[in-house]
Amino acid sequence: MRIEGKVVLITGASQGIGAACAAEFASHGARLSLTARTEEGLRQAAPKDALLTAGDLTRDETRRIVVSRTLERFGAIDILINNAGAGLYGPSWSTPMEEVRWLMELNFFAPLALTQSVLTHMRSRRTGVIVNIGSIAGKVPLPWMTLYSVSKYALGALTEGQRMELRREGIRTLMVCPGYVKTAFQQNARGGQPPETVLLSRRFAISSAECARAIRRGVERDARTVVTPRAAWLLVLAMRLFPALVEGRMAAINQTA
Repeated sequence: MRIEGKVVLITGASQGIGAACAAEFASHGARLSLTARTEEGLRQAAPKDALLTAGDLTRDETRRIVVSRTLERFGAIDILINNAGAGLYGPSWSTPMEEVRWLMELNFFAPLALTQSVLTHMRSRRTGVIVNIGSIAGKVPLPWMTLYSVSKYALGALTEGQRMELRREGIRTLMVCPGYVKTAFQQNARGGQPPETVLLSRRFAISSAECARAIRRGVERDARTVVTPRAAWLLVLAMRLFPALVEGRMAAINQTA
């Protein structure tokens, strides 16, 4: 898909990957509708002429307003980037259920509900792209954040299922699985810290701008899945071919937490 002139709705756009996507897509001629929890953060991150809507995406009212304002301003939504999300560290067997429900509401149910709202419009035009920002944890379970992995696996299954559901409608879906990206993810995550070995691996992290560039290129070339950095595909492949070996290594890392 050609980006120039397209209307792109991006969630979680006040920082990190969302803000980088706003800058990347704007630099290629997209018209932007941006949403995040705080208006101040949006104003600091937003490119010129972007439509800004602050609010909590886990609320039906916020999602309704975001979609209706976007359509009122631009008359279309060509690309939806479901980027808003959060992390949760800690054992699955001891995490309070209210924390689990909070995580799933933000990482899975909010993207699903927003997608349903946007698809009503896209299906009428028989065109559009749904981009879901997952994680490498949605391909390889990370035992220091098992429940986060669950939320991203669910988002990945949704992306792949909708790709088949919507194939005849002219609508495409793209799953993005970043590895380590230089953002405030760890500082904003709930439940503690990852193992020291994982923290040390941050020196290999890519920038949010590099991640956004990979996402934009994925949209342009009609990709099904984007894993970034590309070297992370090796971990995905290892998990498929040698699952016991990878699980053993992950368990050993988790024991250092």
